[in-house]
Amino acid sequence: MAKKKTTTGSVIPLERIEQSIFLIRGQKVMLDTDLARLYGVETFNLNKAVKRNLERFPDDFMFQLTKDEWESLKFQIGMSKPKGRGGRRTPPYAFTEQGVAMLSSVLNSKQAAMVNVEIMRTFVRLRQLLATHEDLARKLEALEKKYDKQFKVVFDAIRELMAPPDPPKKRRIGFHAGSDD
Repeated sequence: MAKKKTTTGSVIPLERIEQSIFLIRGQKVMLDTDLARLYGVETFNLNKAVKRNLERFPDDFMFQLTKDEWESLKFQIGMSKPKGRGGRRTPPYAFTEQGVAMLSSVLNSKQAAMVNVEIMRTFVRLRQLLATHEDLARKLEALEKKYDKQFKVVFDAIRELMAPPDPPKKRRIGFHAGSDD
């Protein structure tokens, strides 16, 4: 069996962290359930620690998903039904990168500190990947615009070929008064 790629001394495979990062409201976030699993605590206890320290978690650090956002996300990640005793009663909390960093100050365990370091490294790595691909994205956009104009002629020609031909003129049969046929 192949071993998962991890960083030196990593307690959690990077892929596992990367798969727990979602883009919601235009921000990269991690859900409370995933963070609790990574930190080795119950989601209830993680949220309780956060609520005891709400002043450390302004809206740009943490927010609660709306019911629609939660339903959409469940559909995207393939959750068919809630787990446990009936599942969640409320939508999860989403933590931005700053919120995840702040979690390390409210969860006082060695594992929380180690996991937090790995999560921060993952966020940094994702930022670096996005930065290196911005230039590529700009070039690709320019190519698309350039080729869209060139291929317009091809698409127009294809549409003409696809259009049904004009119906042939029917030859009138029989004698018609006043006609030269």
